[in-house]
Amino acid sequence: MSPRHIITALIVIFLWGMNFVVIKIGLQGVPPFLLGALRFVLVAFPAILFLPRPQVPLKWLLAYALTISLGQFAFLFSAMAVGMPAGLASLVLQAQAFFTVGLSALVFGDKLRASNLLGMIIASLGLVLLGSASLNNAATSVSHVSILGFSLTLCAALSWACGNVINKKIGMISNSVSTLSLVAWSALIPILPFFLLSYLFEGSAAIVGSLSNLSLSSVLTVMYLAFAATLVGYTLWGRLLASLPTHMVAPLTLLVPVVGLSAAWLLLDEALKTNQIIGAAIVMCGLLINVFGHKFSAGVKRVVR
Repeated sequence: MSPRHIITALIVIFLWGMNFVVIKIGLQGVPPFLLGALRFVLVAFPAILFLPRPQVPLKWLLAYALTISLGQFAFLFSAMAVGMPAGLASLVLQAQAFFTVGLSALVFGDKLRASNLLGMIIASLGLVLLGSASLNNAATSVSHVSILGFSLTLCAALSWACGNVINKKIGMISNSVSTLSLVAWSALIPILPFFLLSYLFEGSAAIVGSLSNLSLSSVLTVMYLAFAATLVGYTLWGRLLASLPTHMVAPLTLLVPVVGLSAAWLLLDEALKTNQIIGAAIVMCGLLINVFGHKFSAGVKRVVR
């Protein structure tokens, strides 16, 4: 992984880590499905007026949009709307890393090194520690809402993983596909389904009321979700997936909850406990092993010889 790849990954991690605090603020004024619709309206327009349509078969464009856009955020926004804490959501959503690696192994035959498996095991232990700490801090009990929120977030993670695999497939079909064009044009597809879901589950009164009383925080939320988290974040993410092995890229998002918890601490006054800090450190150790473990072991072997 080159320095350019590392910087790109760090930008994505920061943007997506902040994403959960922004979503939590946004859901205070806009219901989840309507928030999704507004997000992708702003992603698509005016970008598609200046970007060429990506030369991607329609079936793959639809598959990408329905998984990584509609599926992921319909499930995630709904989970947070029914009570899933922002910090915990940022953690559970990172199950996408494991789903992505598993799906890629099945679809593309990607091979995993021992350092990859070891790194992911260590990082997952850190996530467990972070998750248990977040549950304790949020005083979340095993209730209908918490189980529903947890399940919806796992569905969001699986949708994201499917989108990652489809993104990889698109890159294999054509190396000339612009990731920015792909993100912008695919945003057209989930707009109507999101508005339809909002009408069916949230009601016309909620839609009219939210749109006619948009606060500055709601407007800024939609702008951040559209421009920073989607156009910038997914464009850079797509480039990483296209240029690096999936098993090296996907686990990098395990750092997102570290940023998410830190942002919640700084902006929402959610204090970090000692076990959360330890968990974050374990996650980072796992990521370092996953990304650099093979090079380190190869260097040790050369020194021994």
